[in-house]
Amino acid sequence: AARAALLLLLLMAAAAPGPARGSQGDREPLYRECLSRCERQNCSGAALRHFRARQPLYMGLTGWTCRDECKYECMWLTVRLYQQGGHRVPQFHGKWPFSRFLFFQEPASAFASFLNGLASLVMLLRYRAAVPPAAPTYPTCVAFAWITLVALGHWATLGPCWEVLGRTGDHWVVLGATGLCWGGTLGLQRPALISIFRAFLLLFLAGHISYLSLVRFDYGYNLVANAAAGEL
Repeated sequence: AARAALLLLLLMAAAAPGPARGSQGDREPLYRECLSRCERQNCSGAALRHFRARQPLYMGLTGWTCRDECKYECMWLTVRLYQQGGHRVPQFHGKWPFSRFLFFQEPASAFASFLNGLASLVMLLRYRAAVPPAAPTYPTCVAFAWITLVALGHWATLGPCWEVLGRTGDHWVVLGATGLCWGGTLGLQRPALISIFRAFLLLFLAGHISYLSLVRFDYGYNLVANAAAGEL
């Protein structure tokens, strides 16, 4: 009863309308004017071709666009003016400003994710060496470990440099990992149903990811889906 009440409360909170505000930095008129001017001057026609011609190959491969470059430059212009006025450094688009290193916007976070992924790989190898493949939860645990490794590898490489992929990929992995927890529990209690459940889980994840990536990224729907999965 308590779990059902909590789930209902989460659903109501996600559905309730409320004011939404951006971060302080990207709401600044100076930042918005700088971004608009930069895009007009650099992100179309000959100026855009010049940007692409001088852009390093590794930046292009990670999806760094002219608009991203404008946002980065205007962010630091705004930060410098804030500091000159003695004000606190604001957030931009929900994140604190970080100096870019190569194509990494958050190098410390990327390095921490790399170390985390390395530890997860070592534990996966130990698990496979100690547990026989015939064990009931072996496939689920191995799949869970690989999802973790893919998520950490994504965050250590593309996540810190490609804002959209970093944002959406994190949410996909959370729901997928939660589904595998269901599978592990069901595999022990109802072994005959595990194949049916795996097929359902794959279809559900495919629909969830397709909606968030191809239709629109709906934070309210995503919150409800993940909260419901966790409570179940």
